[in-house]
Order: sequence, then C-alpha cells, then structure tokens
Amino acid sequence: MSAPVVLQVAASPVSPALVLRPWRMADVAALVEVSRAPALRQWASSVVANDADGTRWVQAQQQGWAAGCRFGFAVLEAQPAPVREQLVGSVVLKEVTSGKPAAEVGYWTAAHARGRGVASRALEALTCWAFDTFEADGLERLELLHQVDNLASCRVAQKSRYDFDTILPAAPPSFPHDGHLHIRRTST
Repeated sequence: MSAPVVLQVAASPVSPALVLRPWRMADVAALVEVSRAPALRQWASSVVANDADGTRWVQAQQQGWAAGCRFGFAVLEAQPAPVREQLVGSVVLKEVTSGKPAAEVGYWTAAHARGRGVASRALEALTCWAFDTFEADGLERLELLHQVDNLASCRVAQKSRYDFDTILPAAPPSFPHDGHLHIRRTST
C-alpha cells in the first residue's frame, strides 16, 4: 500500500457524508476526547485516557499500516471547508495475511454520533475495500466478534450483512463474557 487509502461514504438521510482515512497524530486530541465516554470505555480493548495513550494508540495504527497486517481508519463526518472534519468513529481490518482466508473487522462509534448509522456505513465501506483489495491474496471472509451483551454491535453486524455464526466462550480479561462471531463472505 504505497498511496494513502481514503474511503468516501455518501451522505444518508440522517447523517452527513463520511471520510475514512488512516489515523494521524493530529487526531490524538479528538481521540482522547471521544474516549472519555463511559460506553466506549466499556467495550474498548485498550483505554485511551490521555495524550500519551492516544499517541501510542495512533502509532500502533500507523505501524499496522506499515506492516500491511492491520488497517485502522479514523471515521470522520465530512464538513464543508473551512470547518474541520469531526471524528465520529473508527473501523479496522486486522489479522490480514496473504493466503489466509479470513481477517477480522472491528469498529467503534463516538457517543455523539451513535444512532445515525455511522458504524454500519463505515463498516460497509471497509468491507467492500477489504474484499476489493485482498480477495486476490486469498481473502474469502471477514469475521466480526463482539460480546453477547453488546447489543448495539450485534445490530451493526446484522445491518451490515455479517451473518451470525456461533457463540464463542469468554476469554478474560479482554472478553469477560461469551461472544458472538459474525461472518461475511466475499459473495455476500
């Protein structure tokens, strides 16, 4: 991936257009701000409590891009110039390996942007990009995992045509409860 990847999502009746692009150091302050929401902390696998945490988190996303195995996108609401785009979430494609038939997707939505279809629209853009980009390398399916008690994530998975596959046993401390595995295949 030599050129930066930027994905565009058209506006919907209830939400402005979205821009998905790799994370930048300039995103740290907004990342720390949205990470203060209790609901986001409840489901997040890593806590971003301050600028140092945010810097490490963004650096990890950038390292994933450089290694070609993890592709994290900041999800921003498009704004007319000169207004700055607003951070509304994140989507990620992870565990990408040439010849491996499966990779995993993940996402979160900032508290102020929930209920407007941000996660499902961003996930759809990521899913299409992943299959377009990696199908020739053997990618056949994307896996989406969430805790059974995360009903919002389950709705996003269903809305995004990720079919329920199985219940996974808890794996504390990251997943203290059982989880759902949803799968979307290239033909879906």
